[in-house]
Amino acid sequence: MLERSLVFLDLETTGATASFDRITEIGLIEVERGRLVGEWSTLINPQARIPPFIEALTGISNDMVALAPTFAEVARELKARLDGRLLVAHNARFDYGFLKNEFSRLGVKY
Repeated sequence: MLERSLVFLDLETTGATASFDRITEIGLIEVERGRLVGEWSTLINPQARIPPFIEALTGISNDMVALAPTFAEVARELKARLDGRLLVAHNARFDYGFLKNEFSRLGVKY
């Protein structure tokens, strides 16, 4: 049995450039000792427009995120869910880059 705590993460974003584009949705599953211990997801208000191509690709519209929390509003809870866990993602470099940049905008090292 794997002893390490894991978090399986998936992000949706306004585009492909982590230094410019923003997160629009976060979904994660927490696993400890091979057992599911938590699930969490939220839309994120990116504080920027979602381009039509991305809206069609993800199904997430500007209207859907208009009243969603900003990354700053969920950052503390998200960081607590990520800390000490191995990050697992389909495209980990992409997702990690976005997380790193979003936390950096808040002055938080990730």
